[in-house]
Amino acid sequence: MAKKKSITAENIIEFYMAYVLTHNEKPKSVYAFAKANNFEEQKFYEFFGSFDALEQSIFKVFFDNAHTVLEKSEDYVNFDARNKLLSFYYTFFEILTANRSYVVHALEHNKNQLKSLKTLAKLKQRFSNYIDHLNIKTLDLKQQQLERLKKRGLKETAWLQLLLTIKFWLDDTSPSFEKTDLFIEKSVRVSFDLIDTTPLKSLIDFGKFLYKEKMHSN
Repeated sequence: MAKKKSITAENIIEFYMAYVLTHNEKPKSVYAFAKANNFEEQKFYEFFGSFDALEQSIFKVFFDNAHTVLEKSEDYVNFDARNKLLSFYYTFFEILTANRSYVVHALEHNKNQLKSLKTLAKLKQRFSNYIDHLNIKTLDLKQQQLERLKKRGLKETAWLQLLLTIKFWLDDTSPSFEKTDLFIEKSVRVSFDLIDTTPLKSLIDFGKFLYKEKMHSN
């Protein structure tokens, strides 16, 4: 059988996800993987240096797909930073849910160490850049070095929030992941309230929500 010539990065990602979900493990080698999917091994290396690099790209593609959908919406373009971030979360987690079997396979065994997981490195780059361009209003510190530290801290805090939401979603067994939607709404609201130094009502509300979830799970 002739080898497929018009292979794209998206094709290889689809082949890889299908292989992992079917066999519950990575392919033994790039050669075997390419042969099983009827394309030349060199085609793989045109897009990815290794299976680890491919896995990182999968989560980057999830982000890119969510961002592309949002940028096509006129409503989204006119939203403030808070509502843009909320829209991103809901759209991104819809995409994760559509690919839940793969995401669970990739992350489940390391869900308590997500912050150091290399698989999410490219997602972090994309998401941090996204946060940077949201132009979230914070206190004006009027000092260049402090401003740089503040921006870096904001991005790291936003990234941690996303990781916590992913972990919550991985553990969520509610219908249609309704509790994750609540988690997103309350956590994004409280993070912006803290930035705006507004009253702590939403923080207390979020704390009660987490406490109830912990009590139910024990």
